[in-house]
Parts: sequence; structure tokens; C-alpha cells
Amino acid sequence: MIQYGRNLKQTARHLRANMTESERVLWQRLRRKQLRSIQFYRQKPIGKFVVDFYAPQSNLVVEVDGSQHLDPEYVQKDARRTASLERQGI
Repeated sequence: MIQYGRNLKQTARHLRANMTESERVLWQRLRRKQLRSIQFYRQKPIGKFVVDFYAPQSNLVVEVDGSQHLDPEYVQKDARRTASLERQGI
């Protein structure tokens, strides 16, 4: 089982209720095992982060990042997230 900070549960709920348009469009294609019968979860807490979409069967995370992620602060945060996920084999 993947561990996560319990304080992220509320954050994940908020993000699920307030998805971006890009996330909504992608979710319409990922939900209900439409893609190769793979189960995806949206706004899933993993470790210290909430990832946009997660497929546990294939240890795959899909992030839908907007232009704000080009900002140096976001670049560093994204690099930390990526490193953390990779350490977990995701």
C-alpha cells in the first residue's frame, strides 16, 4: 500500500472537485478503465504529494501541468515530486 500524509486527503478532495479543464478532458478518457482496461485514480495522495492521475496496476503517474509549472519555483517542486515518485518505483 502506498503511504501518504493524512493531511492530503482534504486537499485531494478539493482538487477532485475543482479540476482544470485539461484534467476534466483527460479524466473522461481515463475513467472506467477505458484505456486498456487500466484503473486510474484522480487526484491521488502519494507520499507528500497529490498526483493528478495514478494507475497502480502499472505504477504510472500522469501529471497535467499548466504554464505556471514553467516558473522556477514550480520546476524545483516538480523535480522533488518526480524524484520522490521514482524512489517509490513509480
